[in-house]
Amino acid sequence: MADIRTLPEAVAELIHDGDAVAMEGFTHLIPFAAAHEVIRQGITDLTLIRMTPDVIYDQLIGAGLVRKLVFSWGGNPGVGSLHRFRDAVENGWPRPLEVDEHSHAGMANRYVAGASGLPFAVLRGYRGTDLAGRTDTVATVTCPFTGEELAAVAALNPDVTVIHAQQADREGNVQLWGLTGVQKEAALAARRVLVTVEEIVEELRPRPGAVVLPGWAITAVAPAPGGAHPSYAAGYSVRDNGFYQAWDPISRDRERFATWLRENITHDAPAPASQDTPTR
Repeated sequence: MADIRTLPEAVAELIHDGDAVAMEGFTHLIPFAAAHEVIRQGITDLTLIRMTPDVIYDQLIGAGLVRKLVFSWGGNPGVGSLHRFRDAVENGWPRPLEVDEHSHAGMANRYVAGASGLPFAVLRGYRGTDLAGRTDTVATVTCPFTGEELAAVAALNPDVTVIHAQQADREGNVQLWGLTGVQKEAALAARRVLVTVEEIVEELRPRPGAVVLPGWAITAVAPAPGGAHPSYAAGYSVRDNGFYQAWDPISRDRERFATWLRENITHDAPAPASQDTPTR
């Protein structure tokens, strides 16, 4: 069964330098508290995986902890670009960032293949784009029944998947509801799973449309009330739209971002250092 840990303990135990880490959650239940703990602990050289890298990955990239991003869309939802992401790609600040870009359908199918114990998934997709030519994780296969040429995408098996949910019971079973994305598939595809939750309850009561992850599929559960902020957790919090709007000017400027990071996340840690790249 899943162990119940404090968030610092769980992150230190499960996430290591050089890991491939998926932090999933679509608009809703995004595990910001866990990402901030990764930043505080300085866990680095990460390959980050996410269907929609938004502000959560902008912060990790800006902190200089990420060497590669596997994704299918990136932006500050409803606002615009991710400026720390763009600065890393365009200028190598605070370090160069390798990117592996896919379609949403491709990423979802990669998680499903990983969760199913299969080496790849097959779909109709990638036609009319140059994405397949920019990655070694997309190929073509011919259907043995119809002769149709299809796209094949390599399975995703993160070292660690991190998600946020509303509730867990004391045996480590987790329940999430509301707007869900690929949290279930990402968790089942991973070697280790960390779930932050709004609260620990005595009993998980069935809810319409809820997803229940059994404790045997989860490595650790960490209580983190408000752990999805500035995204939201249905039944517990609402989306902080003002934060997403405020993030745009904060993230545009390196010094302003570094100050925000020190004051709000790392507190007394130094800002990430530029390597012979002038401040923008």
